Amino acid sequence: MFDSRFIWFIISFFLCFLLTKLVIYLGKKWGLVDRPDEHKKNIHKNVIPLGGGLSIFLSILGSFLFLLFLGNTILISGSITIVHYSGFFLGGLILILIGLLDDWFDLPPYVTILGPILAAFIVILFGVNIEKLTNPFGGVIYLGFWQSNILVFLWLLVVMYSMKLIDGLDGLETGVASIATFMILALSSTVSYFQPDVQIFSSVVLGAFLGFFVFNFYPAKIFLGEGGSTFIAYTIGVLAIISGGKVATALLVLCLPFFDLIWVMGRRFFKGGFYSMFEGDRQHLHHRLFDLGWTQKQVVFFYYIIAASLGASALFLQSFQKLLVLSLFILFMVCFAFWFVMPRKNKKV
Repeated sequence: MFDSRFIWFIISFFLCFLLTKLVIYLGKKWGLVDRPDEHKKNIHKNVIPLGGGLSIFLSILGSFLFLLFLGNTILISGSITIVHYSGFFLGGLILILIGLLDDWFDLPPYVTILGPILAAFIVILFGVNIEKLTNPFGGVIYLGFWQSNILVFLWLLVVMYSMKLIDGLDGLETGVASIATFMILALSSTVSYFQPDVQIFSSVVLGAFLGFFVFNFYPAKIFLGEGGSTFIAYTIGVLAIISGGKVATALLVLCLPFFDLIWVMGRRFFKGGFYSMFEGDRQHLHHRLFDLGWTQKQVVFFYYIIAASLGASALFLQSFQKLLVLSLFILFMVCFAFWFVMPRKNKKV
């Protein structure tokens, strides 16, 4: 099984590596690029191609189809069916297409939000659901049809937008997403959660992420773009569900982006009302750290260490212990956030 995981990781990695080089070339040729004087971006001085999410999507899809072409049925040997995968890829295609249109034509937010909403609806329509949740205080909580649908929909939207908002520094979102995927892969390889289908699919996803990461880490040669930033988050969200409800694992890895999303949206709401919540700014944690003088590498490695540390705890802790770790981390971040803001009352916060 280890050899199979490694082989499909390598195949997906090199496929994404090659496709990313092609997307870089085409992005420059067709003018699908991010310019340093656009969209309030001042970190990069050079023109950087967009659309990196397309290479990730095609790599995962290509590896998946190649597996089926070879007659390898391991991907559908467990509880994940071909229908579930079809919903995943269809939703992902919508995210990529709307994202590419946004990268080209700078669509208004009320149009771009249709991508995540449609993608979430599609995976639900194709049967991706959460049948039960582990109660951290003991026992299991079984969910009804509508409870599952609402939870899946909200979970995917929160994951997509929290991850999308950290896509502001080179390699930040891709690296955190890779850590989340590795943790799901590691957990599905343990004796307690042994899932061969999840192992192979996670290996394919991880290979694609890291194949792109080579070009996305500082100094980036390509950006994810709108479609890519939502697609890799969507992939983590769906993978956490179809792998048997490993939502708690993903939640721990993504805890810092989640907290950043809640903090920033809350600050905007209390400062300017409901509509100001959706206005972009440079007040996210990674922006603040960067503006304080941290280098891009220092900021992203800070996020990596937090994500890896919290994710690793999911491999060894029980449900109640995970809840305790999550609660302590949130308490720490609240204290850190107030410490971060209070000395700067007279500055823009």
